[in-house]
Amino acid sequence: MTMTAIDTFRSSLSAAAPPSDAGPAVQALWWLARGNWERAHECVQSHEGEPDCDRVHAHLHRQEGDLSNAGWWYRRVGRSVPDQTLEEEWTALATELLARR
Repeated sequence: MTMTAIDTFRSSLSAAAPPSDAGPAVQALWWLARGNWERAHECVQSHEGEPDCDRVHAHLHRQEGDLSNAGWWYRRVGRSVPDQTLEEEWTALATELLARR
């Protein structure tokens, strides 16, 4: 069975750091999956204005439970708050971003 990009990414979560070729939005998703919300937030906050980072920023504030702030970030990138679970949204974001690498 061939591993998909998301499978490979998930297996990288046991490493000490995100994959070296990961951009800031993917790094943020990696740190979030490792349970480090603050580090994930730093990754996207330092790249504010980049659409991928702003989408992940929205997801982070939804994860945090700050739905007002999350809603602002979703509107900023022209999206509505997803009706999927946080895990489903994380997987969809990671899959989409990894496909562009």
